[in-house]
Amino acid sequence: MRIARILSSCCILVLTVTSSITSVHAQNTSSSAPTSSPQPGVNKNYANLLTYSMWFYEALRSGKLPSNNRVSWRHDSGLQDGQDHNVDLTGGYYDAGDYLKFTLPLAHSLALISWGGIEWYDGYTKANQASYLHDTVRWGTDWLMKAHPDSNTLYVQVGSGDIDNNYWGPDTGIPTPRPSYFINNTATGTDVAAMTAAALASASYLFANLANDTNYANQLSSAAQSVFALAETQPFHVYTDSVPAADGLYQTNTYMPQLVYGALWMYKATGNSTYRDKASNYFDQFSLGASTVSPMDWSDPTGAVYVLGAELDNSNTKYATAAKRWLDTMTNPSAPKAPCVFTNGGMLWCDGYSNSNSMVPLQDTSLLALLYSRLDSSKSQQYTDFATKQIDYMLGNNYMLTPYVCGVHANSPHNPHHAGASGGTDINNINTSPAEELHILYGAIVGGPNKDDIFYDERNDWSQTEVALDYNAPFQGLMAYQISTNASDPPYVSITDPRPYVSRSHGLAGWLIAVIVIVILFILAGIGYFAWLKREALRRRFGKNKEYAYAA
Repeated sequence: MRIARILSSCCILVLTVTSSITSVHAQNTSSSAPTSSPQPGVNKNYANLLTYSMWFYEALRSGKLPSNNRVSWRHDSGLQDGQDHNVDLTGGYYDAGDYLKFTLPLAHSLALISWGGIEWYDGYTKANQASYLHDTVRWGTDWLMKAHPDSNTLYVQVGSGDIDNNYWGPDTGIPTPRPSYFINNTATGTDVAAMTAAALASASYLFANLANDTNYANQLSSAAQSVFALAETQPFHVYTDSVPAADGLYQTNTYMPQLVYGALWMYKATGNSTYRDKASNYFDQFSLGASTVSPMDWSDPTGAVYVLGAELDNSNTKYATAAKRWLDTMTNPSAPKAPCVFTNGGMLWCDGYSNSNSMVPLQDTSLLALLYSRLDSSKSQQYTDFATKQIDYMLGNNYMLTPYVCGVHANSPHNPHHAGASGGTDINNINTSPAEELHILYGAIVGGPNKDDIFYDERNDWSQTEVALDYNAPFQGLMAYQISTNASDPPYVSITDPRPYVSRSHGLAGWLIAVIVIVILFILAGIGYFAWLKREALRRRFGKNKEYAYAA
């Protein structure tokens, strides 16, 4: 079967996109590109990337939009959310290219955005994006506080996957009903409550110490303490045990690292050593330091726990030891039990994680590597080099010559999987109706290429073209870091060739053709040599038999 697949793959047609790259897109769009006005001397390209990413979050807003809304094709939406339980759940963010709202990925994303903002706030100020950072975080945390209407309740989902996933169209026609789901002190959801506490606490620190808004920071801190108490309500359970509607959508299968993560952020925000001790005790109770190394994402913040713990509890070496073990294993394919490899193009690839969104493990690992590099000079260069190479990959230093950020270059993805931006209404023909996205989804990070470094840019291929809150969350910090450290231009700036286009029906990218041809030649040569040996053996065998016959 393997040989058959190789042989069939040799029929390859590699085409080249012939469109000019003098403009980013030839799309009609009712929203102009967001503009940035960085401080003098700041790299405008990275400032644009940060600006565009902030704009992307505005494109995922739900609820009554503010007067300064910059996304002209977005409208007020979801204005009845929560009415099935007589609570106000309007606002917040849609989770991805659809119209569902989930507390878990939102909380995860807000914590990462706040963390990156805290560490590289100067990057935001240099890009003149600090106020947008505050607005982006606040739009999410305002909703999280609404979702926690009392000490015993946390709403975790709005909308039904069965209903929403059958709709493709603008935000003016979102289907109903939009049921809301919650956990409480009897139907517990330890994981989501702890992550919500982390989000509120990290934002509280950001607003108290950098945004100079102590009143809002105090509101966030109070809500974080309340929801963390809910997280500690036993019996401990993952929230999908209580809310089956979220199963198969955003389930975690663990609550242990979330409890530690939430407690650590509570300690950072409040300075109350009780939370530091809780984090340490949970860390030991769950043997988190000995956990199998696996990528960090919205479902498992273990890697983030190690790095944050190393920062906040540096008198206790267990966090730093675990952080180095995690990073060394994640970034080195030759490490024992390493869960990831590097593709031929140099992208970090983690089987089982990267398959559905290859840009996420790459970014999350890079962010944690950079955060930890500030804590340990002996590892700083190693981790910084890793992160820089991965950032360069996602910004154009790859076989597809593609920055996996919408709207920044002619080779950027043209067809992100986003119902509102597409301009289409036919769910059965989302690739062709319309043929190309009506609205440019500026700043959106798409899922990314496959393990062969190939990107097809097809709207219905959600694994490659989906966009989501958590895809852009680490990107914020990575771009702020690049600005803060005065990084040189991103690779796409110097790319003048169009993106190579590979027909999905005809196989692999051009750079693989040579490899495949060589393999096939070796196979054919081996078959030929084997056939020659067999013929020689038969000739000798039957020739000898003839000699015996003549002698008889």
